[in-house]
Amino acid sequence: MESVTVVGAGLAGSEAAWQLAIRGIPVRLIEMRPGKSTPAHVSPWFAELVCSNSLRSDELSNAVGLLKEELRRLGSLVMRCADQHRVAAGGALAVDREGFAKAVTESIRSHPLIEVEEREITEIPDGQVVIATGPLTSDAFADTILRRTGSEGLHFYDAVAPIVSIESVDMDSAFRASRYDKGTADYVNCPMTQEEYLAFWQELRSARQAEVHGFDDGGVFEGCMPVEVMARRGEDTMRYGPLKPVGLRDPHTGAEPYAVVQLRQDNAEGTLYNMVGFQTHLTFGEQKRVFSMIPALKNAEFVRYGVMHRNTYLQSPGLLDRYYRLIVEPRITFAGQITGVEGYVESCASGMLAALELAARLLGLPAVDFSRETAIGALSLYVSHGSVGDFQPMNVNFGIIEPLGYRVKGKRNKNAEISARSLGLIDAIREGELWQCVY
Repeated sequence: MESVTVVGAGLAGSEAAWQLAIRGIPVRLIEMRPGKSTPAHVSPWFAELVCSNSLRSDELSNAVGLLKEELRRLGSLVMRCADQHRVAAGGALAVDREGFAKAVTESIRSHPLIEVEEREITEIPDGQVVIATGPLTSDAFADTILRRTGSEGLHFYDAVAPIVSIESVDMDSAFRASRYDKGTADYVNCPMTQEEYLAFWQELRSARQAEVHGFDDGGVFEGCMPVEVMARRGEDTMRYGPLKPVGLRDPHTGAEPYAVVQLRQDNAEGTLYNMVGFQTHLTFGEQKRVFSMIPALKNAEFVRYGVMHRNTYLQSPGLLDRYYRLIVEPRITFAGQITGVEGYVESCASGMLAALELAARLLGLPAVDFSRETAIGALSLYVSHGSVGDFQPMNVNFGIIEPLGYRVKGKRNKNAEISARSLGLIDAIREGELWQCVY
């Protein structure tokens, strides 16, 4: 049996190595830690959670809860270890950080078909390879990936604005229009009165920023000014920038608003919109609190918060296929945050899907068709078929999953039906040959 090299023992790499090995495929897992660490890691364990110890919601009315349940049913090592080491966290799945990482590490190291090598690599290995080196890929290896994918292939992501679900925007306050009525009404405009704007401006100036980690790129502030920095430069700075009302007329009042926050469509389905010009370094809690002061966003669902840090990732649309393979050289598969998925569970899911396709190929079995009706499939299709010119990392959310095609009263009820449909498909998939050869 041909062996596979997996580079990186984070969540994605560990999951990929495990899924291959339990199907009888030898794996060489290369991890540079602990010999060479990163500013974010503190332990020698695989699958270390470097930020929060929470894997977010565990409820099926939440997209990440659905993704976790899909992974459980598909036989995920990461989810098994997380469930074994969970700690009290209400409706979320949080884990004992050290216990979880140790459990993953012990499972990987004790498997007879997984050989672990502790060293840094700077070139892509020969043969079948899964690259799961994460957002803090070493500079030397990042340069190698850049050469292989082309000058536009690798992005050093440093800033992104929040994204909201359009169904959570109060359209009694907002309106659709383009400036000066030129072209189609492509923007959702969220107007503010002078009083509302000044209250928002004051809170934004003093809102708490996220801690700056050692791996953050301080140069981001010059290249892409955070909205809170803009606010501190003066009362009207934002009104001459991203909140400029010129050329817009509020149909509710017939007048030009004092300030306008614009939302721009972010996915092909039109279910997600980003806040134009709202790059930010505020904590997630502060983003929710302060940005909800915008009247049309008072009940907004933030499917992704703004972030500013170094995050090396591929411009995956056009580079990777739905199985995270490099289109021009399919022996090379990527997994984890380097592909453009965002979050612990999403990284695990990409490692799972990448490994399942590779295992099927090596075993002479048909590839598993994870459709957009499943969370794991929708995530890979977002990564491989997103907007080529404006691709940005994203957490899993119901906005990227295939809609039901019929109306269901109540958001939770609708999401529950989407989850039930998805899990039915997952249960059918795991009856296939790829699960019969697990030992």
